[in-house]
Amino acid sequence: MTLLMHLSDVSEREWADAFQKAMPNLKIVTRQDKYEREEIKYLYVWKPEADAFDGLDNLEVIFSLGAGVDGIVKHPKLPKDVPVVRFVDDELTQCMTDYVVANVGMHHRQLTRYSREQNQRNWDQYYPERASTINVGIMGLGQLGKDAAEKLNFLGYNVAGWSRSPKAIAGIEEFSGTAEFDLFLARTDILVCLLPLTPETHDILCMETFKKLRCGHLPGGPCIVNAARGGHQNEHDIAAALQDGTLGAASLDVFKTEPLLADSPLWALDNCYITPHIAAISGLKAGVRLVTSQITQYEASGDLKHIVDVSRGY
Repeated sequence: MTLLMHLSDVSEREWADAFQKAMPNLKIVTRQDKYEREEIKYLYVWKPEADAFDGLDNLEVIFSLGAGVDGIVKHPKLPKDVPVVRFVDDELTQCMTDYVVANVGMHHRQLTRYSREQNQRNWDQYYPERASTINVGIMGLGQLGKDAAEKLNFLGYNVAGWSRSPKAIAGIEEFSGTAEFDLFLARTDILVCLLPLTPETHDILCMETFKKLRCGHLPGGPCIVNAARGGHQNEHDIAAALQDGTLGAASLDVFKTEPLLADSPLWALDNCYITPHIAAISGLKAGVRLVTSQITQYEASGDLKHIVDVSRGY
């Protein structure tokens, strides 16, 4: 049995060496090594290319290097009967929560306003409201969204979540389904996107959505934070909303085209905070630990954890 590394934009050799050390009895190969396609039992994949699944007739499990699996489940040649396992790890979750908490706090404490005041050398002692007056809305209540919601709730924010179905998270007001989406938006000052990317959530961060957010509570207007996928956002609408006052500020870690194109209007907006897709990463040690434990369990009992529902896309 063989584990194949198919990792675009990532060092396959570094990962293969780490896996080989952790599982000396398992053959580990990269795409540059010599191997037969039919010997591959396990595939570790990130950004699968067009031929990723060609000839893998004996493939039994697909492991995703990242928490997001849209690139895998949308692949036209994805084998129908092979389980896809997503990356779930406490370190990645903590990093994502760090990003969300930092950016929610930044918008709550009016960084845009004070940056402008500093540039103008203007001493204006406006005092931001306490956290308990700020309504944060998190779209997506999976592993990442749940943790971020709980931590923000602990810090005193009024936190609500919106997801496809109810999750019953203690202390979090919940909305679910399309019927409750507008109600969720109407109570939200700072909107956080941690959704999986599906046809239903594509371009969900758009002008129509922004205009339904709670207005008048944050001095500069409602804010958004997107650390999920670039496909969630209509970047033209975001730029327009940041310029016309529909939004007070935005934190964007992901974009439809990465790196973000040099001519994007978002670069020049002082109320748009851009980071280069660094909110959270699947670490080498965590990834090896997770996949090693999964393969060990699968070989012993046939069981797997964190299997993706391909029909739903997450």
